[in-house]
Amino acid sequence: MVEFSISNARYNYVHDQKYPSEDVDIHHIILKRSGAKYYFVYALVLLVLACGFYMYVFEEKSISLVYYSLLFDILLVKLLLRKPVNKESVVIMPAFGVQLETHYMSGKVIRCFVPIDKILKPVLLECVTPVTCYWTLSLIVREESEMVLVFKNLRPPVKMLVHVWKALCAATDNKEETCTHTESH
Repeated sequence: MVEFSISNARYNYVHDQKYPSEDVDIHHIILKRSGAKYYFVYALVLLVLACGFYMYVFEEKSISLVYYSLLFDILLVKLLLRKPVNKESVVIMPAFGVQLETHYMSGKVIRCFVPIDKILKPVLLECVTPVTCYWTLSLIVREESEMVLVFKNLRPPVKMLVHVWKALCAATDNKEETCTHTESH
């Protein structure tokens, strides 16, 4: 049962209460896909392949030209459609821990479990690069040298991350003073 959702141009955020007990808290960030990109890529692939066949049939070039165009098409599809992530989910079980899930377009799901007693604190971080600025949600984990990123492949906006962050703070029993976030309107 969907309890709360937010949407923007690139992402959907869904707070799901799948089970009758309120012990399991599920948060999904779903990537919106544009069909126009796929049509463009596949049209481009067909154009390159048609040019290779044209050169082979009418210009009497070598068949290897068709093979090279096919190889180029595969490379083109891999480069332009390389982000196969469909959604990322956070399953919060306050008694046990946090399960991070990455769902791929192929149906493959990668899960990572972090025990609740190892989580020191969930943190919202602003990442600044020379080209862009974005927010990430990370977990400071005991006995780990690096923080664990909650959303490894997607970069949802901070207004979606705040809901997950607050749920993680509540689940890890962090006090309100240590889990503060000021929102500017």
